[in-house]
Amino acid sequence: MDRHHLVPKTFKGRAQFPIHKICHRKIHSVFTEKELFRTYHTWDKLRENDDIRTFIDWVARKPPEFYTTTATANSKKRK
Repeated sequence: MDRHHLVPKTFKGRAQFPIHKICHRKIHSVFTEKELFRTYHTWDKLRENDDIRTFIDWVARKPPEFYTTTATANSKKRK
């Protein structure tokens, strides 16, 4: 388990929430800190994103102990 700040620490977010490590890594591989702060700072908003929704559907079929590395999206690297 990891702890995720819905509002990133760089934007003074304090509240932390437990989240599976692979899910936490996926969130940060898809979004920049600014995107998380401006748009994806609630669980509902995260779940509405197509990349995250597809990932949730995929990982839900895995056993609880499943883990693999998560590559950073090329689109994020260019921002």
